Amino acid sequence: MEIWFYHLERTPLDKVLPGLLEKTLANQWRALISSPDPARLSWLDQWLWSYADDSFLPHSLSTLPRAEQQPILLTTDSKNENDSQVAFLLDGADPSDFAGFERAIVMFDDADTNAVQNARKFWKTAKAKAQTICYWKQNQAGKWENLA
Repeated sequence: MEIWFYHLERTPLDKVLPGLLEKTLANQWRALISSPDPARLSWLDQWLWSYADDSFLPHSLSTLPRAEQQPILLTTDSKNENDSQVAFLLDGADPSDFAGFERAIVMFDDADTNAVQNARKFWKTAKAKAQTICYWKQNQAGKWENLA
């Protein structure tokens, strides 16, 4: 499993996540978005329906009927109910719980000290296990660069 770290310094999650989900679907992959915070997932559910007039990201909360049929599943769990290849991990979700995925993407806000500390811990653990890891950070122009 690859673990990618997205360090959100310049652009907030609500602006970054939809683009990454669009790329995921364009690659014919399914996605799981995991957070231990049900309120965050509820907010994301609403946001993903309305973030852009010219885009559509089919998704569902895992608590709804037939949610596993959706290409994007929002859940508090690590269970891969919709056969996703990619897990987007928010709010301190631990990538070691998502070993069955091809890629785990840890997204963390630079303004959140706990999130940065968790990401550092996850990075050290993945490095010690010799896992494939990437670190993505925005440059001054706002373009994402892989620094690892």
